[in-house]
Amino acid sequence: MRGLYLEDGELRLRTDIASPEPGPDEVLIGVDRAGICGTDLEMVRGYKGGFCGVLGHEFVGRVEWASDPAQVGRRVTASINVGCNQCAVCRRDGPEHCARRTVIGILGRDGVFADQVVIPAFNLHRIPDNVPDEHAVFAEPLAAALRIREQVAVRPDQRAAVVGPGRLGMLAARVLSLGGTRVTVIGRRSESLALAGTWRLHSDLTGEAGNSSFDLVVEATGDPAGFAEAIRLVRPRGTLVLKSTYAAATRPDAGRPSRPFDLTEIVVAEIRVVGSRCGPFAPALRLLEDRVIDLDALIDGEYPLSEGLAAFNHAARPGIRKILLRPS
Repeated sequence: MRGLYLEDGELRLRTDIASPEPGPDEVLIGVDRAGICGTDLEMVRGYKGGFCGVLGHEFVGRVEWASDPAQVGRRVTASINVGCNQCAVCRRDGPEHCARRTVIGILGRDGVFADQVVIPAFNLHRIPDNVPDEHAVFAEPLAAALRIREQVAVRPDQRAAVVGPGRLGMLAARVLSLGGTRVTVIGRRSESLALAGTWRLHSDLTGEAGNSSFDLVVEATGDPAGFAEAIRLVRPRGTLVLKSTYAAATRPDAGRPSRPFDLTEIVVAEIRVVGSRCGPFAPALRLLEDRVIDLDALIDGEYPLSEGLAAFNHAARPGIRKILLRPS
């Protein structure tokens, strides 16, 4: 089969990948749509260095083979962490924190930028019939945005900010606003903030909002510089939620010098720092079904899998949000 394969830091389109064989309790899925996210771009830059395989974890597809014939033909997506389901960590905290976990397209397991993928049946989530493929791709990042509300009590009277008006940042901002909280999106360029206005969110350019202006700040830039801005914005004893994953504190391709992290303010101001990763799929799918969020506004392009390298180049441009791949 075909797949976008990362090996020794080089991403290439391979056409000679062996079709995956389902193991016990696994299903074979034909991938219909997939989405390129910030983590995929960072994988190419060296995040999780040493990964060798097919990238990608945001997708929708149809079950082509399963030990349970009733599953064949179902349109599904999947949570991305595969734990052992036996250890105390899996039972208490979930597969996201299992020491033996694999992660689809990120750690020890091939991803979805391919014609087919094998995934444990336990991880599957059925897509509602009224959700089109291009929206279903957003189930995983929308679940990640909802994770913030699981971890932090977000009140309507709070002042919240999201640093980074990109793929995940805009979803996080919209999810935070659903409960009536005033949300300000922070970005480096005025054109990147246009969607915030369309979604009736407030916005400010980086550096313009006052120091210690917000009770809750979500950092979703995918860039180390966003961390410093987030620390500047959060009030004493406020909460800072970190969503970014990036290859290194200093990236030679960033085009500007990076500054070392100054963590002193976190100690002095007693800022609560919350790492936030994967989230709940059931409420994400309900939001997709109810069409609460204008997801079409987040899609900046779609490419066939055969043009996957061009799709990655497009996704890496400044200001670009979601680029979709179409294996089928």
